[in-house]
Amino acid sequence: GKLKWVSTTILAVQRYNKAVIIGDGQVSLGNTVFKNNAKKVRKIGDNVLCGFAGNAADALTLVDRLEGQLEKYPSQTLRACVSVAKAWRTEKYLKHLEASLIVVDQNNLIELDGTGNVVEVDGGVIGIGSGGLFAVSAARALIESTTLDAEEIAEKAMKIAGDLCIFTNHNTIKEVIQWTKTE
Repeated sequence: GKLKWVSTTILAVQRYNKAVIIGDGQVSLGNTVFKNNAKKVRKIGDNVLCGFAGNAADALTLVDRLEGQLEKYPSQTLRACVSVAKAWRTEKYLKHLEASLIVVDQNNLIELDGTGNVVEVDGGVIGIGSGGLFAVSAARALIESTTLDAEEIAEKAMKIAGDLCIFTNHNTIKEVIQWTKTE
């Protein structure tokens, strides 16, 4: 059969006054590592982070669309995500894009996918991609049992995912946002 592109682990963690999104650099074609330093996370403006899994060109098209919606609806991350998801489902040239996005800001952890889902996640952790469940499981355990901040949790969880998932490596790239704690 046709070789399938398999790529990535993306993890987002919110804790205390910090949010982080981290992704590994591996892209695999079938069982072969094709690239090991791909950048799959982005900072959009000063306070929104985005990471993607799936077809890179498709994902970047969606990230561009998200940037446009965030300019249109500043400080309304969820509304911008819903707008992107709506277009993804209804616009002819977006309909067939194969990717998943995680979007995170101070108040939201959101997963977008091509079926029109806009899933707001509770608990401060979300992951996608081949090693996503490994990373999420590790991050949740660290949140429950430590006082580590979001960045430390994300790094440790991605190391564990990279140790367990053959499609995830240890060449991580991360983006971080911080805000002033409000009582």
